[in-house]
Amino acid sequence: MPDSSTTENEPPEKHPYTWLIRPCELYKAEYKECTSIRGRFHQYFVFGEFLNCTQWKIDYDNCYLWNKYKNETAYKDLVNSERTRRFIRLQGHYTNDVWEKRETRPPENWNTPLPDWIEEKNKNSFLKIASEKLKSEKSEVIAKNSCTIL
Repeated sequence: MPDSSTTENEPPEKHPYTWLIRPCELYKAEYKECTSIRGRFHQYFVFGEFLNCTQWKIDYDNCYLWNKYKNETAYKDLVNSERTRRFIRLQGHYTNDVWEKRETRPPENWNTPLPDWIEEKNKNSFLKIASEKLKSEKSEVIAKNSCTIL
């Protein structure tokens, strides 16, 4: 008898983009930060003008309606807003023509150890010495910060 937890017979998910929706507190915090004096000063310093913060408030209201009442219109508006925000955020990445995008996966042995002659050559390099020094300092800091209650 097949297991009842299999997903083969389940209908497709009604709300496939719920992973895009943030917790409502984050929308409220973003709105509060955007409208604060500190946020306004930062906006004026960086952009030379104040930004429109109403979208954060709209998103918070839609998030509340979606979480409290499962309002479909609020869900659609919130997902559209998040997709737009994500598109704007990644627009520079997609329009970047400096690098050629990889067509295939990297080779399976991309992280194999270096040949012995390269290891020998890099044994006394500045980067190797600095890396080992940083590693030893981390272990010393951990030892100094440990506390014992007797």
